[in-house]
Amino acid sequence: MSISDRLHAIGRPLLQAQLDHPTVTGIGRGDLAEPVFRSWLEQDYLFLLDYVRVFARLAWQAPDPHLGDLVDLAHATYHDELDLHRSLSAEFGADLEGAVKGPACAAYTGFLLESAASYGEGLAALYPCMWGYSTLGQILAKNPPTEPRYRAWVDTYADPGFAALAVRIAQMIDEAGPDPVRAEAMFTEGMAHELAFWSVP
Repeated sequence: MSISDRLHAIGRPLLQAQLDHPTVTGIGRGDLAEPVFRSWLEQDYLFLLDYVRVFARLAWQAPDPHLGDLVDLAHATYHDELDLHRSLSAEFGADLEGAVKGPACAAYTGFLLESAASYGEGLAALYPCMWGYSTLGQILAKNPPTEPRYRAWVDTYADPGFAALAVRIAQMIDEAGPDPVRAEAMFTEGMAHELAFWSVP
């Protein structure tokens, strides 16, 4: 079993806790209270800015064949994903520029930025976000919300292009060959941060 297969086996039951979280179920139904999503949106905007920095730090260490992959991921996050947040911010009245990191955001970004000091472990640490959101998006898209703003969120993460990026990260983890025990520990900690992040300040 490859390292990424082992991470998936660990992650599937942990992902169910996210699917059951009130914030995720509210997005899926399209009836999440606007103040909750507004707060989440502000926190995730701050998270993604540091997520781009994580990709950049890993790109500096990457073998030549994967330098472009990580630059592309940083570009897609900064432009495509953050553009979604910017467009939704106007509709939800979010203050992206004035937002301040809450405890969950600060803990998660600190963990990722520190993990990125090691190429293989850093990939395993960030994988819960890529794989988790892609999987959540695909599941929610089977019965998508009719509310157009939440539908846009689901469509973004259910997009096959986003899934392809997650698959690419899995391949890079396997090629990097980090110590499996360390990779599993980093991935599990990342999944815990993902769950905590849904409980907005």
